[in-house]
Amino acid sequence: MYEPIRTKSVHSMADTDFPHRSREEELDIQLAGHLAALLTVTDDLGLDDAAGLIAQQVTRLRGAAPIRAPRSREADTEAEAAELHRRALALAGRALVVAASRADTAAAILAAEQMDAHTAALHEPRLVDAR
Repeated sequence: MYEPIRTKSVHSMADTDFPHRSREEELDIQLAGHLAALLTVTDDLGLDDAAGLIAQQVTRLRGAAPIRAPRSREADTEAEAAELHRRALALAGRALVVAASRADTAAAILAAEQMDAHTAALHEPRLVDAR
């Protein structure tokens, strides 16, 4: 009446069909992704010194230097600059959380410094009025 099952269970196939990454490898990938996104925003803001430090961390995590596009344009208005600083602040916060969970002191310090820098930039009088 019923046809017998002829294939392996998906539960038994999951362990052998593809290589798995360790938790540390997954966190490295997440951290490199957050830092690469932060690097893009930092480049857009024209913060070359900070971008260089972030690029070093991405290179360390990925084993290769990040591909950086030339800056297309700077923020035209103070409101755009404020939005870029808010985005950078959020990305640095995400990077800090992942760096802390993988106990990466260098990346955590860099992310915390970036959070401080972007918070300070947002509290400048010219950017506060732009909101």
